[in-house]
Amino acid sequence: MMPVQQLAHPGASVRLRAALAAGTSPDARYVDVLVERCASEPDFHVREALTWALTRHAPSLTVPRLVGLLGSPVARARSQALHTLSKIGDRRAWPAITHGLLADADDEVARSAWRAAVALVPEGEEAALARVLAAQLGRGGRETRLSLSRALIALGEAAGPAVRAAAADPAPHVRRHALATEHLLRHPDAGFAYAIEEAKRIVALGPRGGEG
Repeated sequence: MMPVQQLAHPGASVRLRAALAAGTSPDARYVDVLVERCASEPDFHVREALTWALTRHAPSLTVPRLVGLLGSPVARARSQALHTLSKIGDRRAWPAITHGLLADADDEVARSAWRAAVALVPEGEEAALARVLAAQLGRGGRETRLSLSRALIALGEAAGPAVRAAAADPAPHVRRHALATEHLLRHPDAGFAYAIEEAKRIVALGPRGGEG
């Protein structure tokens, strides 16, 4: 039995072995099935194996098919396609990372889009991407905010102006997140929890307390 035929097996362990086998011995005939399964696979470990298997195939075959998934109404399909595109790292996918995906209503999709955007952004467009990302500071819970901070930090100095502008936002939760991210930009080794607490302190003290 060909490995891809086992990707629909009810047992996750069987699907995992099939995905690993498809990546170990790449075959262009596998790509369509791997992409289709990537969009619907319920098990996290199998999804990761599918992503790995797709990275083992030619980007000319995988990237267009994964880009096609970005318009799926299924959040998991969009998220996994973005994740896989970030791992493939082919910048031909960059135009498909739209503002709509970067601001997707589903937090997991948005987080995957942020990671993909940082991985694929062309040289010279980092500041523009930072402005799009910084517009979402304050969004979601801790994990979502941490993901956004990490994405901005990965853009380096290009993210500085956008983050500093957000630190003046009238909404306290946006200011706190922006200040924490700015702290991490200056001190990459600082922990996110410490940066958040420091940002809370600065916001509570008000503008005068943040001077110096």
